[in-house]
Amino acid sequence: MVKKLFLAAVCIATLMSFFSCSAISEKNTRTIDKQQQQLKELLKNPDLVPGSRYAIVNQIATNQLSVKDYQNAILFLTDWVERHPDDTYDSYWLLMTAYAYLSSGAEPFAEYYFDRILHEYPDLLVKGQSVHYMCLKNLIQISKTPRNRIKYFNEMINRFPSDVSITELYMRLALEYEKDSDWGPALKSFALFLEQPDASTIQIPGEPNAYSEARQLVDFNNSSKDWTFESLPALEAAVKNAISQYDWRALDKYRAKVNFFSMSWKQDEMDPNSQEEFSMRNYMRGQRIYFKKDLDEGTTPNEAYLKTWGWSQYISVWYLYFRKVNFPVDPDIHGNWEWAGIYMGDKL
Repeated sequence: MVKKLFLAAVCIATLMSFFSCSAISEKNTRTIDKQQQQLKELLKNPDLVPGSRYAIVNQIATNQLSVKDYQNAILFLTDWVERHPDDTYDSYWLLMTAYAYLSSGAEPFAEYYFDRILHEYPDLLVKGQSVHYMCLKNLIQISKTPRNRIKYFNEMINRFPSDVSITELYMRLALEYEKDSDWGPALKSFALFLEQPDASTIQIPGEPNAYSEARQLVDFNNSSKDWTFESLPALEAAVKNAISQYDWRALDKYRAKVNFFSMSWKQDEMDPNSQEEFSMRNYMRGQRIYFKKDLDEGTTPNEAYLKTWGWSQYISVWYLYFRKVNFPVDPDIHGNWEWAGIYMGDKL
């Protein structure tokens, strides 16, 4: 079994390989038509043993899929399942049905059959592969709503933990909960992601900063959050007053207690070296600190910069970075403002 879940358009290709369908030339089409008639006649024999019956049904459907006769494949397979509810391979026949819909661009119908197999039919190993596992892989890819994907991610984690990257799935599950504004399970899933031994090193397509962003969110959730201000003017006034009074204790109090950074303009906020702890006391003693009267012109509704200078002989200019708190988990905190970091040096 594969060890990593690929969330890309490989599902159709996998199923094509699974069903061993290949392109059929026009010349061979006539041969297949003749073969189909012979197979259907054989299928009428009431004395067929289960193995022979499986082989015949499979070949008929595979022939139809190989020439992209999806409509007749669907009619044949669904009719067979309806007339043979006790067939051991019904889940496999419906998997082929779902594949036919998927190949013809009818994803909602494919999703219906993948989901139906999961909930109405026992799992089955065909060619060494779990039918339910293949259904879940495809459902995660084609389902349109976070609520459905949450259901399928959870089932994949619980049922096939050794066949997928649990670390990646916890992150993707957390993101789906986040999209659904279900913050309790989202935070729990982010925490589970962080607990995995490879969380800090895993490369997740489309999520280049997965570890640092999850760490920041979980750490913020677990913090007191008592350094935030209800508005930008309130935060700006408090910081300016503390600088004017050379009150380093107040500045240390106003500074964010988690995820606070101090770095050059060229550094990345996610760089671990940009989040070292320090006290403002070390930079205020013996210095004359100044600040601009107005916030920097780069200020936006969600971010603001206050230019200050006089901190040290090496890097005199510091831009204090204020940002609006994005934390919908707690309505009392969401939308407040925090002093989130320092950019050292003049703007580039």
